[in-house]
Amino acid sequence: MIYYCFKCSAELEIDDQNPVSRQETCFKCHSSVHCCKMCVHYDEIAYNQCRESSADRVVDKEKANFCDFFHLNKAKKDGSNLDNILAKANSLFKK
Repeated sequence: MIYYCFKCSAELEIDDQNPVSRQETCFKCHSSVHCCKMCVHYDEIAYNQCRESSADRVVDKEKANFCDFFHLNKAKKDGSNLDNILAKANSLFKK
């Protein structure tokens, strides 16, 4: 599976057979990989920006954390899902 950094969109070399360690970073921008913005549960419009109701609150969504519910998101290179949804919605209302 191919994964991309949430910050710089660099392609990450992640082995699906091993869990992502808390210390893992993007080789290009050195952003944390084990962070909320790289997780499948991250949702900007959800309570505490997380769809996992049992997860502890994490204030900085871009820093590495110890969340037990972390699962790497199969994000697309073309940006975040929310940005794509907003762009598509806005295009509906253009003349």
